[in-house]
Amino acid sequence: MEKQVDLFREIIVDNFAGGGGASTGIELATGLSVDVAINHDPAAIAMHKANHPDTEHYCESVWEVDPLEVAQGRKVGLCWLSPDCKHFSKAKGGKPVNKTVRGLAWIAVEWAIKVRPRVIILENVEEFKTWGPLKDNKPDPDKKGLTFKSYVKSLKALGYKVETKELQACDYGAPTTRKRLFLIARCDGSPIEWPEPTHGAPSDINVQMGLKEPYRTASEIIDWSLPAPSIYDRQKPLSHNTMLRIKRGIKKFVLESDRPYIFQEKAHFLQHYYTHQGTETRASDMRQPVPTIPTANRFGLVSAFLTKYYGQGIGQSINEPLHTISTKDRFGLITVRGESYQITDIGMRMLQPHELFKAQGFPKEYQIDRDYKGKKYPKSQQVARVGNSVPPQFAEKLVRANLPEMCVKPYEYKQAK
Repeated sequence: MEKQVDLFREIIVDNFAGGGGASTGIELATGLSVDVAINHDPAAIAMHKANHPDTEHYCESVWEVDPLEVAQGRKVGLCWLSPDCKHFSKAKGGKPVNKTVRGLAWIAVEWAIKVRPRVIILENVEEFKTWGPLKDNKPDPDKKGLTFKSYVKSLKALGYKVETKELQACDYGAPTTRKRLFLIARCDGSPIEWPEPTHGAPSDINVQMGLKEPYRTASEIIDWSLPAPSIYDRQKPLSHNTMLRIKRGIKKFVLESDRPYIFQEKAHFLQHYYTHQGTETRASDMRQPVPTIPTANRFGLVSAFLTKYYGQGIGQSINEPLHTISTKDRFGLITVRGESYQITDIGMRMLQPHELFKAQGFPKEYQIDRDYKGKKYPKSQQVARVGNSVPPQFAEKLVRANLPEMCVKPYEYKQAK
């Protein structure tokens, strides 16, 4: 039986839909699945289908999909776009870039010309505003931003009001610091609205007064039931650089910290200090939001296992200067709440995909390990999906601010216990 089309209801289209982060946020705002999702990657569409079965899916390049055929005479209330950002990102460094990929955002103009969406929202890295011509397959420094200005002018020439703003996901309830540039264009005469932050740092006066919620942190996304194997007793030893980074992290966040993060296990005289640490030189405290998640897993969890120290103990005496933590010496000394503890081991493991999806702000029931047919994804594909995804809180808050007439009562995010 042919699907009936409601010509009187505005539809929502998610271009570059990926694993479904933007679609999830839009659904949390409107109470309905997005009507159409477009992506050229079969793996991305398969994950999207598993979580948004009521959506009409197009596994094609955005340039091969005709907006008129998609709309079928219906008005488009929202056209969301998250074009590939890697050829704009500063993480690309000085490597050659792809002109075709950099030009994907022009699809917004195609939709504006053919079906005139009432609201267009585009998400990309902050460097998107530097979009300009290439010289020898690299951005021409003398023409930085020229193409972006032409892009904005094209939308304005079509009758759209256009504004841009950088937003940070942790300000809206996602436990990640991911920052993105958003461009909003609308042609219905209504003003463009930017959502007010709902979360802030614990030191923020608005948080202390209860006007905002405190930032969600890395500690709440960790699956504490998973073990962190010792860094010393491994079949394949960790590299020297990894051990050096662990040493620096332990020194900063355990030995020299006035407030080491302690996780107390029930019925055990054992305590843990946890911090996440990437394979680069960065490390951060568990009380902070998770840094931006890339498409390859760069996040490890480092644990310092502590036991009470009674003077003469394994490793060193309390009367001796504290030994330097090295690849062979695991016995540091730390004072916690006035009591002496000794580091008896250090563990490390990589964060798992379900932890990374939680860090990105996805609901805990989101299906990430298999597609709509039940086929399982390898971990690498799961991590790639989350690294390319939009934190749902971004989409939810932007849609609520600009399309309130399409929205339902706010959804209470379920906190993992």
